[in-house]
Amino acid sequence: MTIWRPANTITVKALALIWQDDALLLSEVCDDSGRVTGMRPLGGTVEFGEPWRDALQREFLEELGARISLLDSHFTMENLYEHHGAAGHEIVFLCHAHFTDSSFYGKDSFDFLESDETRGTARWMTLDDLASRGLELYPSGLSDKLAKPEIIRRPGRLFS
Repeated sequence: MTIWRPANTITVKALALIWQDDALLLSEVCDDSGRVTGMRPLGGTVEFGEPWRDALQREFLEELGARISLLDSHFTMENLYEHHGAAGHEIVFLCHAHFTDSSFYGKDSFDFLESDETRGTARWMTLDDLASRGLELYPSGLSDKLAKPEIIRRPGRLFS
């Protein structure tokens, strides 16, 4: 298992909010012992000179082999956090999106490989499921942000 710590710099992330009914596609976030402590939308780091929208498309192709369609609805968050005593600082672009291939909506879970060779799992989870299991939604504050009426929540799927 890879022991991960935040970079000692500000990182820029792009994450997709993909809904299936009331469930959001989320990947597991684990502590050093491998215990799942929370979940976060899929996506990844924006590389230098790369527009965040391009980074988001690239991450889904690399990790799931999936193409996504990004909607106009997006917002940013600043994420200051601590992970096992190490401080982290991210600027996060979050964008509502859809899979262009409807077959991805038929999958219960997705196994993928991160760029550092760490294995990951993503699954559809409602915000109520997270709360009932005692799991955090990362970045911190995202649950509150999604509850605000000015943030378009559950924009609906392109496919049924």
